[in-house]
Amino acid sequence: MAGLLSRTMTIIKAKYSKLLNRAENPAETLDYSYEQMLQQLQNVKRGVADVVTAKKRLELQTQKLEQNVVTLETQARQAIGANREDLARQALEKKAAVQQQLQGLDTQVKQLADQQEKLIAGEQQLETRIESFRSQKEVIKAQYSAAEAQVRIGEAATGIGTGMADTGMAIQRAKDKTEQLQARAAAIDELTAAGSLEDFTSGDTQLDRELAQMSATSQVDSELAQLKAEVGAGGDKKEIAAGEEASPQQ
Repeated sequence: MAGLLSRTMTIIKAKYSKLLNRAENPAETLDYSYEQMLQQLQNVKRGVADVVTAKKRLELQTQKLEQNVVTLETQARQAIGANREDLARQALEKKAAVQQQLQGLDTQVKQLADQQEKLIAGEQQLETRIESFRSQKEVIKAQYSAAEAQVRIGEAATGIGTGMADTGMAIQRAKDKTEQLQARAAAIDELTAAGSLEDFTSGDTQLDRELAQMSATSQVDSELAQLKAEVGAGGDKKEIAAGEEASPQQ
């Protein structure tokens, strides 16, 4: 059962892949990929902006803490001058705590600065890749369009295209029908001449045609008999003339 299911999934995937290949337009796919790369570049730019913003916020906080250090140190000096060692100690303890905060902020600022440099370097590399891809994309699209046009021209010239195949079949059907009509017209003419069919477009009836045929036959018979009589009479005259010439010699 598992083997059957695996084969079924393979067949489905193959069919689906074939359908996708037919539907896929390389130009549209390239444009979509280019748009995705541009979106990634925008995300990187936003990431750089966020890092810079966070770093600036920490730098401002650092400046405030540095001012607090100066203030606390001043307060400690004033307390010592007033013989208030306890107040001076409190000021110095706060100063130490602020200085620890400053150390932590300095570390975070440095980390953000390093991250900013990496993001900027990545942004520049991505921009270079996008520009290279854009150039290749336009070249590939132009080549694809040229190849597609060449295929269409070749199909039109050779008649292997779907549209031309339909046109060729239509032409062949027209030729077949024309030949069929020509053969039918010739058959009708032949049958009409033989008298098997009556030509209703003519004013003569079948009886008129038969009488005309009989008249033509009678005329031919009469002319033939006349020719035979003339030829026969000519032969008799020649025989008589030859006999008369031979008699005196006897």
